[in-house]
Amino acid sequence: MDSLPDALLQYILSNLTAAKHVAACNCVSKRWKESTDCVKSIFFPRNAFESISESDDSDTIVLKMISSFCCLEEFVVYSPFTSKGLASWMMHVGSSLRVLELRMDNLASDEAILEGPLKVDCIGLAKNLETLKLWGVLMMSPPKWDMFPNLRSLEIVGARLDDSALCHAIRACPNLTNLLLLACEGVKSISIDLPYLEHCKLDFYGLGNSLLTLRSPRIISLDVQGCSWMSVPETRFLKSLSISNIAGRVYMVEFCNLSSLESLSIRGVQWCWDAIAIILQQARDVKHLFMKVEFTGNESLQPFPEIDFVEFFNSHPKLQKFDIHGAMFAALCQKNSLKKLETGFAIPCLEEVVITVRSPLNAEQKMNTLESLVKYARGLKRMVIRMLRMKSNHSSADDFCDDICRFRHMNKDLVLIE
Repeated sequence: MDSLPDALLQYILSNLTAAKHVAACNCVSKRWKESTDCVKSIFFPRNAFESISESDDSDTIVLKMISSFCCLEEFVVYSPFTSKGLASWMMHVGSSLRVLELRMDNLASDEAILEGPLKVDCIGLAKNLETLKLWGVLMMSPPKWDMFPNLRSLEIVGARLDDSALCHAIRACPNLTNLLLLACEGVKSISIDLPYLEHCKLDFYGLGNSLLTLRSPRIISLDVQGCSWMSVPETRFLKSLSISNIAGRVYMVEFCNLSSLESLSIRGVQWCWDAIAIILQQARDVKHLFMKVEFTGNESLQPFPEIDFVEFFNSHPKLQKFDIHGAMFAALCQKNSLKKLETGFAIPCLEEVVITVRSPLNAEQKMNTLESLVKYARGLKRMVIRMLRMKSNHSSADDFCDDICRFRHMNKDLVLIE
């Protein structure tokens, strides 16, 4: 190794990322220690300082290591640290950082508010960031961030947030193209204006009654969980949309244009039927449709209204994969759902259907619907029927299962029973 040119040694050592490997190389020789100053990326795992009891000591070790680097670009810390420690790190390497990922661990700690400079405030010193990922964030007051002009991706996982604080943080990142907020608690009403945003995933934890307004004319994919009301007026380029609410009701959704939508997923216990109808009407060209909504109704739980089989598929001529759960399948299997079937009717693009059957009620109509799917979807390649959670205490359950098994035997190349 002594015969290696300095440039080659520096190149090799600059590709180290694990803090323990950098520390080991520093102990080899003075030449190796001087060569590690070209490290661009450093990672401190959760157990990096298990043998050290005081966080202040680990803060000092991290500071000593990163201070030796000429131009650190990526800094990932999962090990515990203090706000004072973070402030000192950012003073030394903040200007060169492009990627910063921190496990904050101050969600449940009241002393986080009293320990001096807030951890989120310290991040403001890294003004040239392009990617910021934070875990376990407490943000109850607006962070002291001026502007991150180069930041393209912001991810916050596990957070307790105040509406005004979150709005302020997002405004400090005007050029975001990717925004991810997962398991965020405390958000009641949020308005997001990001002109360059393309990918957005929002998961609001709580009662499921959050309000969302999103103005992002370039949005391509949108995934929202926990909102009862949402307005997204500019959706000309939206290709993938997922809306779910496992804790509350979805009362209203407002979209201007879903002509580019290819994938649509709607989930939840209860949606107002108007909200479902609006989305289905606008998403005429959708190719993949996933529906798992159990009930409709503004207040009390109501079953789905009857849906005409022919009108539904004529309204979605490009549908290739249809994943139907319980209530939606039952709505397509009502007495009058198949009345408009004609000789020329066809489902032109449907290739895969996944059906979850929850009840043996209206067994004859359900079998007719299954047979109609096979008959009129001539390009169908696969049908999966899931009966694992079907209520079996009804007297007709056994007969219905026998009918489905016979149907599967007659279409064994297409139908699979789970």
